[in-house]
Amino acid sequence: MGENTRMHDGIAGALILLGTLLGYFVNPYWLAVPGVISALMLQSAFSGFCPVYFTLGKLRGTQ
Repeated sequence: MGENTRMHDGIAGALILLGTLLGYFVNPYWLAVPGVISALMLQSAFSGFCPVYFTLGKLRGTQ
């Protein structure tokens, strides 16, 4: 598994977990965070464009 893939999985997983925990303990509106992330992951499966990979590529200078 490549480094970008591991970073992507870590970022997405952390944001989904954080949004879910905040939605449970703070305010249900925080559940929009994992909802948006999952929608982006779903569109990425069909379009091939992932904002996280794009941003990581720009930060690392590979794109």
